[in-house]
Amino acid sequence: MIDRTPVSQAVARNIQSLIQRGEFPAGQRLPSQRILAEQLGVSRPSLREALMTLETLGLIHTYPGRGTFVVDHTSAPEAPDSSSWRYSERFAMQDVFEIRLLLEGQLARHAAQMATSEDIAVLIAATDAMEAAWARQDLIANVEEDLKFHRHVASKSRNPLLSQHYEQVAAYLAETQRQPIPFTAVNRMAESIAEHRAIIQALHTRDADAAEAAMHEHIRNTATCAGISI
Repeated sequence: MIDRTPVSQAVARNIQSLIQRGEFPAGQRLPSQRILAEQLGVSRPSLREALMTLETLGLIHTYPGRGTFVVDHTSAPEAPDSSSWRYSERFAMQDVFEIRLLLEGQLARHAAQMATSEDIAVLIAATDAMEAAWARQDLIANVEEDLKFHRHVASKSRNPLLSQHYEQVAAYLAETQRQPIPFTAVNRMAESIAEHRAIIQALHTRDADAAEAAMHEHIRNTATCAGISI
């Protein structure tokens, strides 16, 4: 098997581990990108991508003119700022949540008609792994399993153009799934996992209406926690 994990993702995992082990404690300023890239033995473009991922996850925050700091989640959480996300110069986060609502709702309807028992097993495994990753505070793995869940639902469409469109906008959709909502809404992760299981149940019973409704509820609730109403 060939390891196809992007370098930036491996770097993000490495830095997350350093933060969790206390080598980069809460409130500490990270070394400059030049120094950190040298320390980790990676290119600066890969490091920058990793840092953007970690910032979206809420583990670090960059202050212009001051540097990048490890976020201290023991202090009062900040309200989500949907204007500061990575693609803000192209689209508002609300735009992407609206696309998710329209696209993923229909994809869930198709999946209710097309999903096999093997597909249901894949979705259960992804949700279980997502829950386990959150329990050990592996935010990167948590989001990877969340993305795997939604991408697998999308792959079961009977309309290949819908699945292709999902893949074309997947980077934007994924960024909304990396928002640090659990740090600002402490019960959200448990609710999100329960919503995944409701989607699975609807797919298992081949109830297209229930699958669409469950997916809509899941996306709307996530948007609400990000400060967005759709």
